[in-house]
Amino acid sequence: MSWQKERDELARRTELGQRMGGEEKLKRHRDNGKLPVRERIAALVDEGSFREVGGLAGSGDYDENGELRDFTPSNLLMGRARIDGRPAVVVGDDFTVRGGANDGAVGDKMIVAEQMAHDLRVPLVRLVDGTGGGGSVKNIEIKGHTLLPKVKVWPYVARNLATVPVVGLGLGSVAGLGAARVSGSHYSVMVRETAQLFVAGPPVVARTGQDIGKNELGGSQIHTRNGVVDDEAATEAEAFARARRFLSYLPTSVYELAPRAEGGREAAGDQQALRKAIPENPRTVYKIRNIVETLVDSGSFMEIGRHWGKAIAAGLARIDGWPVALVASDPYHYGGAWDRQTTEKFMRLVDLAEQFHLPVVNLVDVPGFRIGLDAEKEGVMRTGVRALTALAQTTVPWCTIIIRKAFGVAGGAHQSPDRFNFRYAWPSAQWGSLPIEGGLEVAYKAEIEASDDPEATRQHIERRVRSLTSPYRSAEAFVIEDIIDPAETRATLVEFANLAAPLRQPGPTRFGYRP
Repeated sequence: MSWQKERDELARRTELGQRMGGEEKLKRHRDNGKLPVRERIAALVDEGSFREVGGLAGSGDYDENGELRDFTPSNLLMGRARIDGRPAVVVGDDFTVRGGANDGAVGDKMIVAEQMAHDLRVPLVRLVDGTGGGGSVKNIEIKGHTLLPKVKVWPYVARNLATVPVVGLGLGSVAGLGAARVSGSHYSVMVRETAQLFVAGPPVVARTGQDIGKNELGGSQIHTRNGVVDDEAATEAEAFARARRFLSYLPTSVYELAPRAEGGREAAGDQQALRKAIPENPRTVYKIRNIVETLVDSGSFMEIGRHWGKAIAAGLARIDGWPVALVASDPYHYGGAWDRQTTEKFMRLVDLAEQFHLPVVNLVDVPGFRIGLDAEKEGVMRTGVRALTALAQTTVPWCTIIIRKAFGVAGGAHQSPDRFNFRYAWPSAQWGSLPIEGGLEVAYKAEIEASDDPEATRQHIERRVRSLTSPYRSAEAFVIEDIIDPAETRATLVEFANLAAPLRQPGPTRFGYRP
């Protein structure tokens, strides 16, 4: 028996499931500059590798004899694929079917996608466009009652954040649960102009008296500047490329270790140029990214979150082929002082490194936490102590290069103090509980005020104290382990990366990832 009738029915239903929202809605989708979900998946994964799961789910329309007349496919696609040769789970919203609202078994499929990534121990990429399984007022009439909000998928989301790399791509107007699914990831990207993200969209917000457009309310120019989303891309193709690149630095799960790159293990920059990288005037800024690009493997630095938490440049890189997490102070913003966003960004990268067993390289020029009324109002100390706690909880190998300043509590966050770390300083380094400039007036106030010439006395005291701040004085007292020629930094980091690699241990971490 060939089961021909049943096989014909399977072929018919498979064909109906492939048509998505129909030609008219697909055309409208394309006219808005967006790819249909099946083309998005094809553009993201290795050619021909996508194996759909749940492709027959949807809503059937039957005649009086129980025969299928028409079929509306589920507006959420999911399945297994390969990305750069490695396995992954991909789940994508189909905006052409009721704007991605919660019907056609979306909720169940979404949970299964999260379960599949977790239990197979492979990365998860979410292509979010619409509410992403969120609510729809029309569902009230369809179901005949309202639903008490219950985010059934979130326990699986939280579990995956502790187990497998998760990428969230905002590819359209995403609200509610869809917005949460983009932000609730290890790495998130929005497509500029065509993607927006909000708790509630303009029609709902209008009820509060704010008449505002989609981009003004939740465009990438907002959410990649406030830290809700890491990065923005000019096109969907660029977003897919960023997702693939991010995953290339990480293992498939916490139960494995990130692979070493096969080639491209040389640095591009002139190491001798590092000797002139730091200006003699401590108030003069310099371009930290030039230093980073000189130190890491050629073209390997993937910066994450460039437009927020600007006092550090942070991301992933390779040194002698080994993936590392990298943090580098950027003196162009508050002189490198940490504000609330910077502490949050630092904590997220530290958590990512700990979660996936990546050694950390930290280039330090930190004058302390940002000071002043605005800093106090934004509560920098609250997020600052959270960042310090995340640092204290790390177990991965850590290498610090103090290139200029390290002052105060924030300066002390250059590494965990209760275990061995690699630590070096450049001759340009300076450190202390607080900068000399800000502390003299406090420590020597009485002596300065009692002087016949307060300014001359202050300058004399400053020269005397500053003569004791040389990093070589600290090296004599073994406050700093080693001071190195900046031109030797690359070789120092190569040694660190190769010593750290065999120390990495796969497995779950003691502390969960904080999205």
